[in-house]
Amino acid sequence: MYKVHFENRFILISSEPDRIQKYGLFHKFNDTSELYKLISDFQSDKSLTAINIYGSDIKHIWKIFRIYFTEVGAAGGLVKHTSGRYLFIEKKGKLDLPKGHIEPGEDPDACALREVSEECGIFGHTIVKEINPSYHTYTWEGISYLKKTHWYLMQYDGDTVNEPQTEEGITKVEWLLPDELNRIKDSAWLSLMEVINSSVLRNL
Repeated sequence: MYKVHFENRFILISSEPDRIQKYGLFHKFNDTSELYKLISDFQSDKSLTAINIYGSDIKHIWKIFRIYFTEVGAAGGLVKHTSGRYLFIEKKGKLDLPKGHIEPGEDPDACALREVSEECGIFGHTIVKEINPSYHTYTWEGISYLKKTHWYLMQYDGDTVNEPQTEEGITKVEWLLPDELNRIKDSAWLSLMEVINSSVLRNL
């Protein structure tokens, strides 16, 4: 199963129809041209909140889906302090996790550690484990991009500094307790909440 976010909307690709969530449209994969029209229509029609595309050969559908876009890679971290607080940034008025594009020749884990340091001003954090990646799309200068973000759970025992990288548009660095995270659901990106739900809230 693959879930691709279009800001706070998404397309789910699955082998069978997903009857658990509500979708604006269910679509059985038939051919490439039909799939690409569906993606294009979804990009322009903001009234559709979600589409479920399904078919028996999910790897084939995912491969065809990806070809529609220009792919880019990113990596970031969910940092847990020894106090139990988690590290967040505020960017464009929304809470987010520190992340950034992978540089040529750079490994995703090295990118994630670097981006956390650059965006939040901390050092000495280490990776505990890799967690599920997220996918989202955006359009820049008429080109549609598909970004895969590699996520890592990290640990940190240093000072809880608050030094945002303002030149990257980051306006705030915050350290939040797990019981504070439920309160940000309405203001956070859907993709961010899924990372939080899978890595933090389900363990409360």
